[in-house]
Amino acid sequence: MRTNLNSMSVNDLWSLHEQVVSILSSKISAEKTELEKKLGRLKAECTSDGTTRRPYPPVRPKFRNPKRPSETWAGRGKTPRWLSAQLQNGKQLDDFRIRAS
Repeated sequence: MRTNLNSMSVNDLWSLHEQVVSILSSKISAEKTELEKKLGRLKAECTSDGTTRRPYPPVRPKFRNPKRPSETWAGRGKTPRWLSAQLQNGKQLDDFRIRAS
């Protein structure tokens, strides 16, 4: 259906505009729904193939700062500053170990 837009009245053009907007919005929402479904499938694939980190159990602290007992370290990751400073001053790591009760 080919129409000459120059020969149409303003009211006819406005109704054509409203029809186009209506059709476009329904097509856009349908496309958005389809893309969201595809994204959901992709997310499910990414999590099912082992690319996510497995959960690790909480690690209990093994070392405690005697000057500030709230500062502890589990022995994993980078050595905390308080412990590095003490080790450089000649103390041993076992001096800070939390004894099992």
